[in-house]
Amino acid sequence: MSFGNHRTQFWLGVRNLLPLVSGVLPFGLIAGAQGVSLGMTPETIMAMTLLFFAGSAQLAAYQLIQDNAPFVIILVTSIVVNLRFAIYSVTFAPLLAPLRKHQRWPIAYLLSDQVYGLCAIPEQMAKSDGERLWYLIGVASSMWLSWVLSVVAGVAVGASIPAEWSLEFTIPLAFLAMLVATITRPVMLVVAIISGSCAVLFQQLPYNSGFIVAIVAGVSVGLLMPDNQRTEPTKAHSEEKC
Repeated sequence: MSFGNHRTQFWLGVRNLLPLVSGVLPFGLIAGAQGVSLGMTPETIMAMTLLFFAGSAQLAAYQLIQDNAPFVIILVTSIVVNLRFAIYSVTFAPLLAPLRKHQRWPIAYLLSDQVYGLCAIPEQMAKSDGERLWYLIGVASSMWLSWVLSVVAGVAVGASIPAEWSLEFTIPLAFLAMLVATITRPVMLVVAIISGSCAVLFQQLPYNSGFIVAIVAGVSVGLLMPDNQRTEPTKAHSEEKC
């Protein structure tokens, strides 16, 4: 594939990510401002941001720190929250496998919910490997830059963001938008319903452990679904390509 096509796919990824920045910005503002409100230095907040590159885990850790939760609870929660990236990576493993380690690791680090949501849709999966790779790089790099700059802005304004803005309300809305776009199979719908129901039912458990229960329940139901429910769309997609 020509360099021109590489560049086209890269900038297509950047453009497709731009509408999602409206959900990333308040998320990052809250992450930065909440870290400041907990007494963390800007250096610590940005170190966490660059090391994690996982806003949901970072905010979960903040809340548990604020609740004086034991270190093991904070650690387990962060790991469980990020387990979804292991599932996401299965989609891109065949694409990245031919690359060298120093090329794979930065791309793997840049994996996020938004990247998966945009790059795992049937339209992108039907493209050639080269097109998919450069589209992925475009989406992922612009997502990383948007997130880091959003957190920097949050650190800069600190706790001065008015509470009446209710920026935290935009976080679940952003995730709901991505969720709806990715529910393309019956198993995904069932998992979403089970996980959401458990999150509501067990929200009163201490240290937000109801969230962990919801994740375990959703994953368990997904694994117990009949194989044909999980693989039928893949087969159909293969037949279309043939």
